Amino acid sequence: MSFHPSSSSLLFILFIIFLNPFFSSSQKIISSFNSKNTPWNPSQHQILISPNSTFAAGFLQISNNSFTFSIWYNKISKTQIWSLNTPLNSTSTLFISPSGELKLTPTSSTSAPNLWPTNTQKNTSAILLLQENGNLVYGNWNSFLNPTDTYLPTQNITGTNLTSRNGRFQFGGANTLYYNGNDTYFNFQNALQRLEETGEVSQTSGVFYSADFGEKGKLRRLKLDNDGNLIVYSFDQSSGNWTVVWQAIYELCTIHGTCGTNSICMYNTSTTQTSCVCPPGFTKRNSKSCVRKISMTKATKFLPLDFVKFTGVGNQTDLKVLNFSSCEKRCLDKDNCLGFMFKYDGTGYCVLVLEKLLYGYWSPGTEVVMYLRVDNTETDISNFTGMTSLMETSCPVSISLPFPPEESKATTRNIAIISTIFAAELISGVFFFWTFLKKYIKYRDMARTFGLEVMPAIGPKRFSFSEIKNATNNFTDKIGRGGFGDVYKGKLSDGRVVAVKCLKNVKGGDAEFWAEVTIIARMHHLNLVRLWGFCAEKGRRVLVYEYVRNGSLDEFLFQKARIGSPDGQEPILDWNIRYRIALGVARAIAYLHEECLEWVLHCDIKPENILLGDDFCPKVSDFGLAKLKKKEEMMTMSRFRGTPGYVAPEWTKADPITPKADVYSFGLVLLEIVSGSRNFEHHNSKVESDQWFFPAWAFDKVFKDMNVDDVLDPRIKHTYDSRAHFDLVNRMVKTAMWCIQDRPDARPSMGKVAKMLEGTVEIIEPKKPTIFFLSEE
Repeated sequence: MSFHPSSSSLLFILFIIFLNPFFSSSQKIISSFNSKNTPWNPSQHQILISPNSTFAAGFLQISNNSFTFSIWYNKISKTQIWSLNTPLNSTSTLFISPSGELKLTPTSSTSAPNLWPTNTQKNTSAILLLQENGNLVYGNWNSFLNPTDTYLPTQNITGTNLTSRNGRFQFGGANTLYYNGNDTYFNFQNALQRLEETGEVSQTSGVFYSADFGEKGKLRRLKLDNDGNLIVYSFDQSSGNWTVVWQAIYELCTIHGTCGTNSICMYNTSTTQTSCVCPPGFTKRNSKSCVRKISMTKATKFLPLDFVKFTGVGNQTDLKVLNFSSCEKRCLDKDNCLGFMFKYDGTGYCVLVLEKLLYGYWSPGTEVVMYLRVDNTETDISNFTGMTSLMETSCPVSISLPFPPEESKATTRNIAIISTIFAAELISGVFFFWTFLKKYIKYRDMARTFGLEVMPAIGPKRFSFSEIKNATNNFTDKIGRGGFGDVYKGKLSDGRVVAVKCLKNVKGGDAEFWAEVTIIARMHHLNLVRLWGFCAEKGRRVLVYEYVRNGSLDEFLFQKARIGSPDGQEPILDWNIRYRIALGVARAIAYLHEECLEWVLHCDIKPENILLGDDFCPKVSDFGLAKLKKKEEMMTMSRFRGTPGYVAPEWTKADPITPKADVYSFGLVLLEIVSGSRNFEHHNSKVESDQWFFPAWAFDKVFKDMNVDDVLDPRIKHTYDSRAHFDLVNRMVKTAMWCIQDRPDARPSMGKVAKMLEGTVEIIEPKKPTIFFLSEE
């Protein structure tokens, strides 16, 4: 049974041909292919398109006389989503045999071997169709069941595998990434099921959200890239480019095969590129691998490589040892031991690396030191530093006194001798006291170094104050000021751009400060600012954060511009971006409250502490710092922490402080995101300013007057579309009203707040919030 397109379909196809720049005048468009069609070869310049022309299939030229049969996005520079791996030439032919078998032959000969997957049914009435979702179908065969390197929305992942275009990486079992077919380097806890049309990746239990989650109608694809990472791409219509909105692996150096044998992978955060470097005692063999300079003999030594780990499978032996010496001896006892990895955390972690040094990478998160075995004659020294080895602090001092002179009856002589001895003893005493004082100061500094450099090997990097000064050009580029201190922009020696916060009036000693900073550094979340390191030197307290280029939320939210003014600065945060910012902040605070091993109260949630990264991805800053503040630096009010205008009522009462205080502050920020103005600024209202309360005013406008327009930011009110934005804004306002309830037990947890914003739980109408005042007592 052949397919005959209607006249309207033909007009639509001709319209697409006329408008689409990728169609040439000589290109032939078909909507199906059956046994009555003439054999199809590359010279016909023929393509098969989906009903709405989103996808196309056909012979795609990859070089002068080389083709592949592929499926691609028809209007986006022919981005391939599926292809047969076998290369074809200009005489290759696709046809349907008289018995109904779909055949692709390397030449025009019908007796040539069939290159098409052999599980197609023999059905004389079957036709080859390209569906609008990108699935190529022939009888009981379809491309969704035989993917190459890409999954499309609604395509089932279960039971299928991916192979990267270069053939080096595989994704199988719906949860495991492999290198060369058998070398596992990443596992999902729950198997993936499919990429949804709204951007999330569903699992058997749980879901991953993309950065543009919720935006329907966007073109997306889940691809296994040639670098071994599994990435969700989203097409940006405005720029005409594919952007990364989700990826499985953020530390690219942990992907096996990124670097070769004896090489160490380094990740540059500023360029997001990896590079392969050689450890001491080795030299480059090629761009990815290294070779040993001097072959090992019986006499060997170890060079420490801080924060370096080798993850080669099948050539390592995991041990449990009592101490460092035991681990070192176990390696020396084996001729094929190339080094060992050790942790200074008291757990007895010891891993011997045998035969080959495979898949090495540097990262502070490894928490290990790799001791590389080299020949005794090797003169290279380690350039991977950051942890301080234990040092001997004993220095024996020999004191010898001269024998006393023979007795003399001369009084003058005796007095001179006694005076000389007394003077010598006095000078010696002063000298030895001065020497002791110098050594005491030296050993005290060494003890501090041991406490703040060796022990933090499992935590953030410790910087010296001179390093901080050099990175910030002597604190010349000031980018912000907050309740905890000033913030400066800087650049580290490895090229990373950072934000340096100089803390003031911080309580506690070095050990207490280090303990708190270590807890903060271990909190990793997409919407939290990353802490790279710290400085604790001679009373100075400095934190080194990742640099977030777009600044804080308040700079965009409260910018002043006259409506309709051609020279006024137009706001750039539309309703969808504001919703994503609110959702990201809610997830970050929920992580601090409910997912950390040690839950953390922020105590100062406000727009100034919400930074905006690339694609306006929100990142919460200053979390975990409240406990570092000295009591006298708090406000005079008893127990009060935070910023006036954003604090919960319980801070002014004798009530216990719980995570619900952060929920209250977040509710006020959420209202500001919707309204575009500070919650303590007086709006147009008949209520006296001393009795005016922004949340109550907003409640009346939304739930009594049923006029949500009065609450919206006037600068972008004209872009508000009740059909497109009502559900989004309504959820934001209702959630905010629940967050700012007077009693803490009436407020939802931050985890539930995130679900309310996502729309996964029903939101009933809240009670009207009431005003409270801060009174000085």
